[in-house]
Amino acid sequence: MKTLFVESNQRFAPVIEDGRLVGAVTRTDLLRHLASSVGTPPRSGESSLVNHGGRKYRASQIQRLIRNRLPKRIQDLLAQLGQVAEDLKLNVFVVGGFVRDLLMDKKNLDIDIVVEGDGVAFAEAFARQNDCRVRCHHKFGTAVLIFADDFKIDIASARMEYYLRPGALPDVEHASVKMDLSRRDFTINTLAISLNPNNFGALTDYYGGQRDIDEKVLRVLHNLSFVEDPTRVFRAVRFEQRLGFKIGKQTEHLLNSAVRLGLMEKVSGHRLFSELYLILNEPRPLPAVSRLARLDVLRQIHPKLTSKIDYSKSFDEARRTTDWYDLLYTGQPCERWFCYFLVFTAVLNRLEITSLAERLQLVPRYSDMLNQQRATALGILKRLESRHEGMRQPRSSSLYRWFKPLSTEILLFMMARTSQDLVRQWISHYITHLREVQPLLTGYDLEAMGFQPGPVYREILDALLYARLDGRVVSVEDEKAFVEKKYVQKS
Repeated sequence: MKTLFVESNQRFAPVIEDGRLVGAVTRTDLLRHLASSVGTPPRSGESSLVNHGGRKYRASQIQRLIRNRLPKRIQDLLAQLGQVAEDLKLNVFVVGGFVRDLLMDKKNLDIDIVVEGDGVAFAEAFARQNDCRVRCHHKFGTAVLIFADDFKIDIASARMEYYLRPGALPDVEHASVKMDLSRRDFTINTLAISLNPNNFGALTDYYGGQRDIDEKVLRVLHNLSFVEDPTRVFRAVRFEQRLGFKIGKQTEHLLNSAVRLGLMEKVSGHRLFSELYLILNEPRPLPAVSRLARLDVLRQIHPKLTSKIDYSKSFDEARRTTDWYDLLYTGQPCERWFCYFLVFTAVLNRLEITSLAERLQLVPRYSDMLNQQRATALGILKRLESRHEGMRQPRSSSLYRWFKPLSTEILLFMMARTSQDLVRQWISHYITHLREVQPLLTGYDLEAMGFQPGPVYREILDALLYARLDGRVVSVEDEKAFVEKKYVQKS
């Protein structure tokens, strides 16, 4: 059965009795069975993925945590959600990471609501009674409540998801909250708190999430978890490193099996990129990247990204340069995660980085930075680092011409990449002093001086800019004299 469903990517298996076909078992049937039987005591000699026991919170304790650990606005919203559900005779729960982090006393205001019934109708009813908009996705039974300050709450109908093949997006069916929780990635994310007024604060824990939180262990719910969604490999590592947990022994065995089966190859580039983005957006991404390398996961993204690479030095340099840039308060944004991505993939040559950009289905902006800008930056670095000691420092206008076409992220990548302090100082000088320099004269001034509007304006203004960068003009009068001397005025 395992060979048919996992290795051969079979959607169903025949059931034969006495040589006769009597039925079939589908992948959905198997997943439903796993979900309904998850958490049942194992037979003698078997190990269970899911733990039970441990701490048990009473509703009054959860109510106290909500009062003590959540802002008043969130407390009121949870109560209002419960009241709307009560009016509609529905059961409603807040679920997932919000509940996990509430128990762990970690800040998390990403609210996910599950409704036993029609989640879209519930969201629309809530929006009518409160000052918010609603965006509905009827196909999936989900909706988003959007408040005036752009605060959002995700609403979903309790559902069962099943996957026709590894790495595919799921098909959806309505189900109970227990079935809905059974499709979650890890036991610590299967907790749910009832919001209905008569049961407010009651904690539902079908799969041992409380105990795994106490033991700081990350466990999947069933043996096919990484098969039905291989991106859970990335989430396992991300949660492990962020929360200071340890992936359970059996879960790590299943993870390694999924990697050996090459299931990551079946995942779309967009989904792979999304998981990498989340990891590199962590406050400290290095531990997760190093762990992925040791688990041989990074090689599924590109064969050169192996555990033999020591990422620590390059990540530390990227962190230092981005910290430095943040302190400048330039007003120009910098995507820190992309700086990490650049140093993380620095071992790849131009053809390999192009192939990776295509595999991850990067949007044009990131693809351009990875392909054209990265190649340009590495070429500039090579020239600057090869300058002999004692050679004249590059002119400011030269630095400007070299660095102006490059994004902030690429410039910071260059600073992290170079081993020469002098080169790092030149890039720093461009960012802090040269990048925003402009000539004082404008097109209106040139017209007043007798120049007819046209391409010559760009030529003159560029010449003025380079003269100002190199200190050859300082005042408006200097610029006018420069233009009158260099260009023939048109009558």
